[in-house]
Amino acid sequence: MNDNAKSATETKRWGMADEELASRPLAFRDDLFAGQTFLVSGGGSGFGRAIAYVCARLGANVMICGRRPEKLEETAAGIRRLLKREIGTMAMSIRDPEAVQSLIDATYARFGRLDTLVNNAGGQFPQAAIDFSVKGWLAVIDTNLNGTWYMMQAAARRWQKESLPGNIVNIVAMVWRGMPQVAHTCAARAGVIYLSKTVSTEWAPLKIRVNCVASGSIDSEGLNVYEREDAEMFRYSNPMHELGDMFDIAQSVVYLSAPTGKFITGEVLVVDGGNNQFGDVWPGGMPDYYKVPQR
Repeated sequence: MNDNAKSATETKRWGMADEELASRPLAFRDDLFAGQTFLVSGGGSGFGRAIAYVCARLGANVMICGRRPEKLEETAAGIRRLLKREIGTMAMSIRDPEAVQSLIDATYARFGRLDTLVNNAGGQFPQAAIDFSVKGWLAVIDTNLNGTWYMMQAAARRWQKESLPGNIVNIVAMVWRGMPQVAHTCAARAGVIYLSKTVSTEWAPLKIRVNCVASGSIDSEGLNVYEREDAEMFRYSNPMHELGDMFDIAQSVVYLSAPTGKFITGEVLVVDGGNNQFGDVWPGGMPDYYKVPQR
């Protein structure tokens, strides 16, 4: 490998640039969501940013929210510049039920309707569960579980009030075999999954569908917090030995939100390259105890 190629490899960052999000071919027609409104939490970065771009490209009006206004404005500026579409932003915390209600109201004030809520916001940190502080535990549960619930309930109540159908897609994680070193988010995401299954039944008479997308190891900005060689190891958590990309998640949201998903509710769409039946993920590095001795 020459020096230039080596340098490019070393400086490559994870995720997608705005230009790729705006131009990479999609599997759906351009006007699929024309006239519809999507609200995407955590829309300033990662999966949320990709979902916002894809929905805007498919004709939707998009409102994004998150805690950091500068990230929201970066995403909005890219969509305005590259797609020539307007987009709404609101800096807020989904942990605050009153702020959530204001967000729903602002979405209706801006676009006149809400068709799909995508709960993508969340956060966690790798740590042995035995070392969790009360504050650390509560912070993850409050964001990933409680915040998601506040968003779901506020949207559902508005749809019920106006006798309109609705659609909710919750971005969750691969919880079925446990998630060592992120037990707090495993507990919260498992809660979201079974909350979604429960209210999908309760809200069926209201014509509100509720589904989840569970992601495996994905090439997104989130991997930039790891050393390059550590991040590269995530691909071996599935039998395909590959990383998914943000379009795999964004287009899964589209599938569940478009007419393709009209008869799907209470389900989890798993996008993981087979990790569910093979492979381990250790965000903080695999402990020596679990390493298989070399022959």
